[in-house]
Amino acid sequence: GFNAGGKFDPANQTGLSSLTADLLKEGTKTRAARQIADELAGIGGNLAIDSSPDFLVVSGSVLSENLDKQVEILADVVRNASFPDEEVALRKENEKQELMDARSRSETLVEEKFMQTLFGANPYAKVLPTAESIDRIDRAAISSFRDRFLSPNNAILTVVGALPPKEQLAKLLEAQFGSWPKKDKPAEPTTAIPEPARAIILVDRPGSVQADVRVGQVGISRDNPDYFPMVVGSSIFGGGPSSRMFMNIRERLGFAYDAHSELVPMKSAGYVAAVTQVRNEVVEPAMTELLKEMDDMGKARTSAEELSATKNYLNGGFVMRMATPAGIAAQLSTIRLLGLSDDYLERYVSRVRNVEPDQVQKAAARFLAPSKTSIVVVGDAAKIQKSLEKFGPVKVEKAQ
Repeated sequence: GFNAGGKFDPANQTGLSSLTADLLKEGTKTRAARQIADELAGIGGNLAIDSSPDFLVVSGSVLSENLDKQVEILADVVRNASFPDEEVALRKENEKQELMDARSRSETLVEEKFMQTLFGANPYAKVLPTAESIDRIDRAAISSFRDRFLSPNNAILTVVGALPPKEQLAKLLEAQFGSWPKKDKPAEPTTAIPEPARAIILVDRPGSVQADVRVGQVGISRDNPDYFPMVVGSSIFGGGPSSRMFMNIRERLGFAYDAHSELVPMKSAGYVAAVTQVRNEVVEPAMTELLKEMDDMGKARTSAEELSATKNYLNGGFVMRMATPAGIAAQLSTIRLLGLSDDYLERYVSRVRNVEPDQVQKAAARFLAPSKTSIVVVGDAAKIQKSLEKFGPVKVEKAQ
């Protein structure tokens, strides 16, 4: 994994990291795209390359006896990708078609506006590129991004599974990566993140029969002392089929099919959000219940039974994520890229288990406070604006 995610995109070339990730496997100095695919298939291997806000990650798996060939192909891709003009042009056109499709969906619009509302001018606000920014990206820009960000001292290499002896593995890695020159590490973006403040944004989408809702605020990264209390608190609030959001808004009231919370930690910040979709005619009572559930989290201690059940649910999920070599590799890579302590994974279960009710209440009072939440709704303004105005001034915007 590389510190090379979307937050490093130039302001007028949003999507550059993502395009670079998509094109790394589309040809190198010595291999065409089809050859890369055929060689991987021939050894029972695969490579996936993804860009997130913080990182560009190359991951894959292979039969253990073919590890040397897999590492050779991986090294060729990250070091020698040639970005053929025809592949760049094709990927750009596909990206614009995918962008049009994404922006036709209300769930995309609400996520995009929610992140913009929370993060303002900070790069974390960027969810999708624009067609114009994609047009401004060319082969030279992609090559320059690769040359600047993909270097050995800006990367973490994680290998998990049935491995050869340590000395043999070291020789293999040295052969493929030893001559790779170091480069100056790029500086992290320094744009400030706005302080949480109450805002209600309605993105008008005439004809919508339901409202897509996101309510939340800027959160914290994994190294914050409140992170594990917030993991537990967010799960109690909306983390599964036994959570308060789900049991109230879906099961008791029948206002929505889906009602859940998201706690997303990133390298420099994060966010917490309540997510649901409700019929136009129940927007007001649904919002009332949602905000009440948020408020209650910070006003009262959770019961011992609810706390214990949530901890078991969280730790069970963590154990399942760590049950495969791919899962272990993903977790190890993430903590190293984030600069977390080596014992982070070993202590995960105990840290969840040690969270106390007052810690959950304190974290919820800070990060689930209705008075500091941004409320973003995508729907038909003619049908739901008056309902939303019961909760404060509403800023109406047109869907892009």
